[in-house]
Amino acid sequence: MLSELLQGIETGGILIIRDSCSYSGRDLLKSFIIAALNREEVVHVLCFDVSEEELRDRLKPLDTQRLHIHNAYSDPLGWTGHPAFTVQQFSLEDLTGLIKQTSQPKAALLVIDSLSWILRHMTPPTVCRTLQQLRKGGAVRAVIGLLHTDMHQRGTVGSVCHLATSLISVAPGVKGNEAVAKITKRSKSGKVLQDEEIFCITEDLTVTILSKPSHPEPKQNSTEEEQADPTANLTFNLRLSDSELEAKQKLALPFVFSTEKKTALLHPGPGTGRILYEPDANDDYDQEDPDDDLDV
Repeated sequence: MLSELLQGIETGGILIIRDSCSYSGRDLLKSFIIAALNREEVVHVLCFDVSEEELRDRLKPLDTQRLHIHNAYSDPLGWTGHPAFTVQQFSLEDLTGLIKQTSQPKAALLVIDSLSWILRHMTPPTVCRTLQQLRKGGAVRAVIGLLHTDMHQRGTVGSVCHLATSLISVAPGVKGNEAVAKITKRSKSGKVLQDEEIFCITEDLTVTILSKPSHPEPKQNSTEEEQADPTANLTFNLRLSDSELEAKQKLALPFVFSTEKKTALLHPGPGTGRILYEPDANDDYDQEDPDDDLDV
């Protein structure tokens, strides 16, 4: 599923890459940038966490022709008076104007490195509202954001990730160059797909899918444990011998109609006595219950 996401994000989609201090998702973010540039897409990057030089590292010069990096690293709060981009400009109006300043007419892919920096200086509802407005189309075709989960409370992370149409959580793998990606993809119909893959990123930022993670199977009980007798150490016997079991099966229980009894009752033979009674008009019949005085 990771390869499918690298091939392209649907229009109006939001992809969130969740990382932590144990494994950085920035190389994977760069891989998505390169994949978009290879598809001849226009990419705009809001660079908060690292400098422009560090972000361009290992990017091919040819790919940078359609790559527009907006420097929010040197002065993100606008203290110098002439900042290139500040966190206060993270709004639909400012981002739309910023993207339309370029010569490319088609909608662009917006990459945010990272959402954590913005969330540290803006309220989560404001950030979520802007992301929701961006996904409705216009100058931005899709959004990819990097989110450092260990910098925020669980509710903040959940609110941002709830807006994502695709979510990738990265963690270190068993080997040094490997990583594990847990992927969640939500379709427009509401169907949710989940997958887990082991991948590695080469020096040229190519993502290679290695395998599916092998989870250890739950231990099964041994044959002796499965066949353990819970009545083995009791002071009384709950088992029946063969002769006792045979006698139990032949025992006729009281008040249980056998086949012979049912036949005799339903089909009486000759000589069977019957009582015939014809009510008379002068019968002394009392409508009241004769035993009502016994009720307590």
